[in-house]
Amino acid sequence: MPKTDQETLEIQSPAIPSSPSWQIKLLYDGQCPLCLREVNFLRKRDAGRGLVAFVDIADDSYSAAAHGGVDFETAMGRIHAVLPDGTVIKNVEVFRRVYEILGIGWIYAITKLPIVGSLADWLYEIWADRRLSLTGRPDLATIAADRQQRLACEQERCRL
Repeated sequence: MPKTDQETLEIQSPAIPSSPSWQIKLLYDGQCPLCLREVNFLRKRDAGRGLVAFVDIADDSYSAAAHGGVDFETAMGRIHAVLPDGTVIKNVEVFRRVYEILGIGWIYAITKLPIVGSLADWLYEIWADRRLSLTGRPDLATIAADRQQRLACEQERCRL
């Protein structure tokens, strides 16, 4: 059956790239029990709306190129998030943005005040520096080396 002019136009029209449905991409450590508790809470608040894209950096398929250029070691050191325009944010600002997007920004609103915000950033730095040992995990260098070995082994199709 011959195509009408409208059908031809629809076929020849280039696809308009769609913007992501998420408003923020949260990079989290899926091996951290406290991080998982927070992510599970946030997933419930998202309620399937897809406002937050949750990316497990501990997954061996994690790729910095697909997530704002934030490499594994950097992401493990501090919490990061990527905005739809590619902007990378980190530390307490990530929590402020995620909570605002999910409609519970009042929880972190006080951290927008300069003194309180500085204190919150300082406390987060202490937490982030001690997170691995406090959750009974090896140090970052060991975790990164183990991951690198797994990835190299996977590429060579060897068995651990």
